[in-house]
Amino acid sequence: MIDQNLITTSNALEGYRIIKHMGIIRGITVRSRSLFGNIAGGVQTLFGGKISIYAELCEKTRDEAYQLMVQHANERGANAIINMRYDANEVMNGVTEVLSYGTAVVVEKI
Repeated sequence: MIDQNLITTSNALEGYRIIKHMGIIRGITVRSRSLFGNIAGGVQTLFGGKISIYAELCEKTRDEAYQLMVQHANERGANAIINMRYDANEVMNGVTEVLSYGTAVVVEKI
């Protein structure tokens, strides 16, 4: 089971030695905005500032992709993830793919 403290965007984990690479892992989700979300977001843009309805949608989408990535790493038998990244692409107008990926590894404390 992966400890959230053992996930990093760097190539190594300080205080740990990588003893086995388990390969690339990923979590992907595809989301669209609802009609209500678009209307509420449009109203918020009239007043400026943070558009909370879209920020919340983005956060939930990234978290879902992240959790799927962690699940994939657990299935591989990893106990850590290095080189973790996010990527997002618009599949079609209003439909966005979010990908969370990295390298699954087995580490031991030094």
